[in-house]
Amino acid sequence: MLTKKQLDLLDFINKRMTRDGVPPSFDEMKDALDLRSKSGIHRLITALEERGFIRRLAHRARAIEIVKLPESLGGAPAGFSPRVIEGDRPDSTPGRASEINTLDVTELPIMGRIAAGVPIESINDEPPGIAVPGMMLQGQGRHYALEVRGDSMIDAGINDGDVVVVRETGDAADGDIVVAQIEGYEATLKRFRRKGDMIVLEAANPAYEPRVLPRGAVSVQGRLVGLIRTY
Repeated sequence: MLTKKQLDLLDFINKRMTRDGVPPSFDEMKDALDLRSKSGIHRLITALEERGFIRRLAHRARAIEIVKLPESLGGAPAGFSPRVIEGDRPDSTPGRASEINTLDVTELPIMGRIAAGVPIESINDEPPGIAVPGMMLQGQGRHYALEVRGDSMIDAGINDGDVVVVRETGDAADGDIVVAQIEGYEATLKRFRRKGDMIVLEAANPAYEPRVLPRGAVSVQGRLVGLIRTY
């Protein structure tokens, strides 16, 4: 899922490129989305690139390439569907099946997709769920799951397509990996640090520069407590 602004911008860029063969200018994007300044467009473009929907081409003016579109704009369906398979299991292990069936498991809603640069918004009215081992649910409070899009946290072991388990909280310690909302435009999965009156959101990929923002521009929405991967 994308925020409404991100989806509107991607739709506008796609339509203009289909019509004219070239992307619109930043001024045209700003006017189309009724934003006051181009800085908001820069943030939206960065978020779309980080999520893998567009690619900016170096050393070329207005060079934006659309990599993929969400399903709502005619792209291929994407989603996460956890599966359970039966593997080889020795029949001579008494009580093993019973032990597996009684594991502490909790079903969490997958609330959306987040770039690791998507918001904490429901995929639909009834978001899909995923079974999560109880040991992942640390402390009190609400937990939810988000599907990761992008590669900005790969050096922290978080890959595109992984599902992260998040405990909802407004607080974070330096070094925590958090879901951070930035000025209401986007939510992103990054490592959190304080630097004086500023907040630094660090990627775990040298290809992405840290984002340094005023404290008031960043709102912590949750802290990473677990990760689930399928193969």
